[in-house]
Formats: sequence, structure tokens, C-alpha cells
Amino acid sequence: MTEPQFQILVWLSYRIAATFAFGLPLFLLIWAKRSNSSSIDRLLSIYWKVSSIYAISLLFLSVESQLGQLISFIAPILMVSSIWFWFDLNEELDEMPDYKPIALTTRIWRWTLSFWSLLNTGLHLFSLRCLNSINENYCDTWREIPFNSFMTTKTIIKFVLDGNWSKGFATFFAYLSLILYLIGLLQWLLIQLPKNGRFAGKF
Repeated sequence: MTEPQFQILVWLSYRIAATFAFGLPLFLLIWAKRSNSSSIDRLLSIYWKVSSIYAISLLFLSVESQLGQLISFIAPILMVSSIWFWFDLNEELDEMPDYKPIALTTRIWRWTLSFWSLLNTGLHLFSLRCLNSINENYCDTWREIPFNSFMTTKTIIKFVLDGNWSKGFATFFAYLSLILYLIGLLQWLLIQLPKNGRFAGKF
């Protein structure tokens, strides 16, 4: 694969993520709450807790941290797992009729998100050397959009709050967010998972 082809696919991956990892699930969550679809509401609530890891990966990538490559490789796998893992929620969604718009939209969203995870995983495997060195070929492509987001955030904070969004502060916030995320994940793995298994419980 040539570098321009790789760049196109990475940009496609980011665009799919913007639409199906953030935009559509936010819309679905609001829709589920307004229509009292408790199973979809529960599924989306769990998804948003898990998917925050992707935002953390973008933070690390924006400051050119090698850790961002590893987290952005793992994040979609965790995100997709969170929407297929639960026995009770899967059964409730399967029982919802296809003609119900919110049920159909949720099914389309889950399969599209799964496709995005496969695409993202394949691209990361192709650029596996980025996990060892952030300066390898193809690595700049992964950092381009997060870095642009970093610069946009810096400009907004400077304009609105007259503050400075520096790399040091972004790195600190990224590590703090990661530590809090790992604490929550370990709490679920050690306490909730043995107790509830593949039932949503109090995740």
C-alpha cells in the first residue's frame, strides 16, 4: 500500500469514527431517552463510558505520544465489545421489531461500528512499527487530525478564556484521564464481572 492510499484510509477511519463512534450514538442516546427505550438507553450509557478511551487516545496522539498509537489500536476493540458483550441487552434488542425505527437504527449502528473497528485494526497492523517508534513511516498520518484538533482547541481556549492549552497540560490531562479510566475498568473486572458475568448489571 502506498502512503497516499494509507492516508486516505486513515482519514476515512477518522470520518467513520466521527459519524458512527460519536455523532450517531449521541443522537441514539437522546432518542432512546425521549422514547423510553430502556435497553437501548442502557446499551448507549455503557458504550459512552467505554468509548471515552478513544478520546484519550486522540489526546495522546495530539501531543505526539507513542502511547496514543497503542491506545488508538485497543480503543475500537473495547468499544465494539461493549455493544455486543451483554446477554440481557442483546436479547432485548433482538426482541424489538425491525419496523421500529430506533431498533433498526441501533442495529445498523452496531454493525457499522464493527466494520470501523476492523478497518482501524487492519490499518494499525499495517503500521505496527508506529507502536515502537512514533517517527516510523505512516505514523504522521495518524497524528495529523488529532494535532489539528489540538491546535483548534488551543485557539478556542486562547480566544474565549485567554488561557494556554499547552502540550504539557494536554499530556497531564491525558495521563490523568487514562489513570481514572483504568481504575474504573479494573473495578469492573475485579468486582462487577465476577458478580454479574455478561449481564449489564451496574456497569
